[in-house]
Amino acid sequence: MLTPDQLTKYATNGYVVLPSLLAADEVAAFRDAARADLERQAAGGDVMHKADAEGNVTLLKLWNQAGDDIYGRVARDQRLVDIAIDVLGEDTYVYSHKMTMKQPRTGGAWEWHQDYGYWYQNRCLVPDMTSIWIALDPSHADNGCLQVLEGSHRIGRLDHLRVNDQTVVDAEYLDAAVARFELSYVEMEPGDALVFHCNLLHRSDANRSDGPRWGYIVSYNTAANRPFRDVRDYGRYEELHPVPAGSFRDAAPPEG
Repeated sequence: MLTPDQLTKYATNGYVVLPSLLAADEVAAFRDAARADLERQAAGGDVMHKADAEGNVTLLKLWNQAGDDIYGRVARDQRLVDIAIDVLGEDTYVYSHKMTMKQPRTGGAWEWHQDYGYWYQNRCLVPDMTSIWIALDPSHADNGCLQVLEGSHRIGRLDHLRVNDQTVVDAEYLDAAVARFELSYVEMEPGDALVFHCNLLHRSDANRSDGPRWGYIVSYNTAANRPFRDVRDYGRYEELHPVPAGSFRDAAPPEG
């Protein structure tokens, strides 16, 4: 699925952008179904609220299993699975998948962190983990696109602290990393995908635009790196059964 040049970029920078991984009609089908379902759930209090330092809130829906609904089928889509295997190099499984929902004018910032900063605490021994972030709306600087420190995955795992509702990297090490590694704003169009290493330092600003900025993220772990001890109902190994590309469009609409 990935070219040698894309694999080199991933290894060097800790991430690679794949334009139009999902076609326009696929994005529309997924986004429309998710929007109707998750906005209903949000109104009922069934999604998480993650506050930033200024009190702005990002909505988050997390799934621990990849089932046969539309969300699970995207996570198991053959294209995404092939990408995960390409970068991890071995048998993999869906560690978790989630929707981040930055609503217009209210969606909060995500502070600097590494995903492995907290996955390590879930007893995943090594950073053989990756994520695929798919833009469902335009994701630009003005509505809180992802920002990354290029090559920062080479630092290795940094200590993280709990601040407000988020897990953030230790400030002293962050200052040193910001001074050393180049900051890039990863602007994306609907259907574009960002594949990034679990130790890549990343963040995003609040959504100050008049439109939503939703992103769907699937995280993959190698089967060999499954948690060596269960500490929560999260990231447990389940054999991965890929589904044909685009078959999520045939999934039943989310219940509601």
